[in-house]
Amino acid sequence: MKITKNILIEDLVENYPISIDYLSKQGIRCIRCGEPIWGTLEDAGIEKGFTTEEIENFVKELKVLANQ
Repeated sequence: MKITKNILIEDLVENYPISIDYLSKQGIRCIRCGEPIWGTLEDAGIEKGFTTEEIENFVKELKVLANQ
């Protein structure tokens, strides 16, 4: 599964568990009551007030983490 700004949070955390810690450090909640939050990575970023550029940077950094 490819990481893009349009990836569903549920798919992101299921396929790349390392993303949970990363997103948490960025202030983006991706788990609530043990279940992934609905929506896309972009939706979650916008909800927290991040810019398009910041969200694209999240995508780049998550791709690096996923390949480690």
